[in-house]
Amino acid sequence: MKQSNRWRHWLTLPLATLSITLSSCDQTTPDTNEPEESSAALQSQLFLELPSSCPTPDGMTLDAAGNLILTCPNYADTSKPALIVKIDQERKLSVLAECPILEKTGRAAPMGIDAGPDGSLYVADNQGWLGTPEGKNEGRILKLKFSDGKLINHEVIAHGMSHPNGIKYHKGHLYVTQSLLPKVGGDKLTSAVYRFKATDRNIKVNNDLSDPSLLQSFLTHNLDCQYGLDGLVFDKQGHLYVGNFGDGTLHKITFKEDDSVDQVSLFAKGPEMRTIDGICIDANSNIYVADFSANRVTKVRPDGSLSIVAEHDDCDGAQGGLDQPGEPIVFGDQLVVSCFDMVTGPDKVNTQHDKPHTLASIPMESIK
Repeated sequence: MKQSNRWRHWLTLPLATLSITLSSCDQTTPDTNEPEESSAALQSQLFLELPSSCPTPDGMTLDAAGNLILTCPNYADTSKPALIVKIDQERKLSVLAECPILEKTGRAAPMGIDAGPDGSLYVADNQGWLGTPEGKNEGRILKLKFSDGKLINHEVIAHGMSHPNGIKYHKGHLYVTQSLLPKVGGDKLTSAVYRFKATDRNIKVNNDLSDPSLLQSFLTHNLDCQYGLDGLVFDKQGHLYVGNFGDGTLHKITFKEDDSVDQVSLFAKGPEMRTIDGICIDANSNIYVADFSANRVTKVRPDGSLSIVAEHDDCDGAQGGLDQPGEPIVFGDQLVVSCFDMVTGPDKVNTQHDKPHTLASIPMESIK
């Protein structure tokens, strides 16, 4: 079966679908990726119950004031506008903006988000996950400008993308993961990291290996889960770490003085990580991984060793359980985790999309 057939189904799901089954990931994960028992695993807590306007919380960043900024692409209920919300240190939630829609689809789908030094927000608008022909290869990278807490305008940095997902601002550039590159053939899926200048505008992306903005491509070797790069983060030294969702592998990219790629290496892999969705890093260079399929958060130490921080059986998140973790972030003294709670399949602990819509948390001081 060719690569394109493995994931075509979930890219064309109807808008009314309340639960996505990734046909590319509908096989049981091989035994080599089964989790080990972890007596040190913690119980996550309920950080915040989200309103019904935020059924699929996803990407997060911090603004200059230290507020938590959260994207809500709302794939689970496309009758609701896609939102970007703010959560302050008192855990009070307010709507920062509706994400600007793409006229062709009438929708926006913000996933990854990061804050720029000028207070703007950079967003990966993943139109491909809307599951409509109109959204195919129409993903965008947006810059949202604010004044007095209000969205005043937006600019398109790049467009025509098949599946933009994670995004990070670093040294005047935007690093973006594309989880799928449909035009690249072969039996194994290709995904990539793209790099755009923050000053770029209206860059047309071809979604193949000819793109000048393509920084580094990767293959996903796990044929039972053909889904590629997702989370990404920089350490203090400027090294870039990217997670391959399907393989459950964390890779390190180092750069030369001219910012070209120097080395690409496997940094971490083990039974503690079945999949890698969003990732974040703390002040001590520990990386935290949202293991989307296993309802788990895993810690990756600077030496590449792994330990399970918290994990949970299938749940609705009401008691603070990890209800399909999408992305972690260090927020004050808490590791906050968004609960995407939407995708199902035999390799997923999650079995349905349900209420409440939640963010979970783990006290940083309890993490060993």
